[in-house]
Amino acid sequence: MLGQLGGKPKIVTWLVCLAVLVLPLSGMAEVSKDLVARYLLATVQAFRTAYVEQILERVKRADIQPQEDWMKDNHSIMLPFQFVKAAGQEMKTLVKDVDIGLVSLTPLYSSNFPQTETEVEALMQLLADPKLKVITFTDGKEFKGLAADFAIEQSCADCHNHHPNSVKKDFKKGDMMGAIIIRLKS
Repeated sequence: MLGQLGGKPKIVTWLVCLAVLVLPLSGMAEVSKDLVARYLLATVQAFRTAYVEQILERVKRADIQPQEDWMKDNHSIMLPFQFVKAAGQEMKTLVKDVDIGLVSLTPLYSSNFPQTETEVEALMQLLADPKLKVITFTDGKEFKGLAADFAIEQSCADCHNHHPNSVKKDFKKGDMMGAIIIRLKS
C-alpha cells in the first residue's frame, strides 16, 4: 500500500512539520518551544553542513570560489554565513515569529554580536563547554536557542583567520567559532 502512495507520506510529514512552525508560538508550552528551537537549529546546521561539505567543496574543483562579494563574479558562490543568513531571511518571510542568525564574541561583522546579555552568557556557556552543542533559554519575551558553530573545514577557519575584520587569527578546523541562533518571538 505504501508503495502505491509514492511520495505522499513524505509530503504529509513535511506538512505536519510546517504546521508546527506556523502555529503561534505564544500559546506553546516551554517544552514545545524548546523542541521547536532544537528542530530549527538542527535543520539550519544540517543545511549549512551540506552546503559546505557537498556544494562548496565540489564547486571549488570547478574553479568556483566562495566569496563575500559573490554576486559580482559569475565564478563565485556565497559563503556559508551568507547562506545561513539568506535562509534566515527567507524563513522570516514565511514565519514572522522566527529569527535565524549567527552570533559570536569575535564576529567579523557587528551585526553578529549577541543582542542581549543573556545571549552573551549562553554563548560563553557554550564556549566553555562546546560538548553541550545546544542551549535553549527564555530571554525576556523571546525563547532562544544557540547551537555551537564549528569550523567544518579548514577553509572555514582560513577564511576567518585572513578576513580583514577578524580579531581572532588562529582558528583551525573543528574550533567553535560562534553559534547559530534561533529567536522565537512570543
